[in-house]
Amino acid sequence: MVEYSEAEHATWRAVHAALAGAHREFACRAVLEAGEAAPIPADHVPQHAEVGAALRRLTGFDLTLAGGFVENRRFLGSMEDGYFHAVQFVRHPAIPLYTPEPDVIHDVFGHGIHLSSNRFADLYRLFGRTAARLGTGEALDLLSRVYWFTLEFGVMAEDGAVKAYGAALLSSYGELGRLDRCEIRELDVREMIRTHYRVSGYQPVLFDARSMEYLTDTLADFLEGFDDEEAARLAAIASAGDRS
Repeated sequence: MVEYSEAEHATWRAVHAALAGAHREFACRAVLEAGEAAPIPADHVPQHAEVGAALRRLTGFDLTLAGGFVENRRFLGSMEDGYFHAVQFVRHPAIPLYTPEPDVIHDVFGHGIHLSSNRFADLYRLFGRTAARLGTGEALDLLSRVYWFTLEFGVMAEDGAVKAYGAALLSSYGELGRLDRCEIRELDVREMIRTHYRVSGYQPVLFDARSMEYLTDTLADFLEGFDDEEAARLAAIASAGDRS
């Protein structure tokens, strides 16, 4: 159990108040529906056990502790068995509405919302099954890039506006407010593999999934046939035509 300070609880409350309104304005319908059941208290930083118990009831997922960087095989592969590696530290109170690295706010407001919905949880398991059968680091790197541009930084158009569904966007008030300044490209998994991304800082390029159904169908079609051989072929194409 983590003993959070009053300053950390205050940071949580400030972010909760800001993101509640931002989600209503900038999050897609599937996220708003998932958020209704998500275990996100307004007044305190929740313990992993508190969040995990609720997720188990909703989708069978649970949180497992990530003490720091988790390599791709372990991070993605654990999702097949319903575990998501999450951290417990809280971002610095001086910048409560943005952090360049994942923290408990990111994991709960982003992935916690996702994993409260079977529609999203099934996609996490799909990434997990795919990771479990890959044998090369190169293939896992390409898989993580698709994960990055979808479940972390994905958007979809609804009612003529760009709406967020990616976990990293959902936990960043600053990024939600600047979606209209990003370059929005049509969802294309092979294009994602060729596109560079920023590990820290705002993402300049996002991919529009059109709808939750289109996202699910596109990822299933690609990931169910993705293996080491296909990864090697796509890596060769990507190296010949990387995009920024």
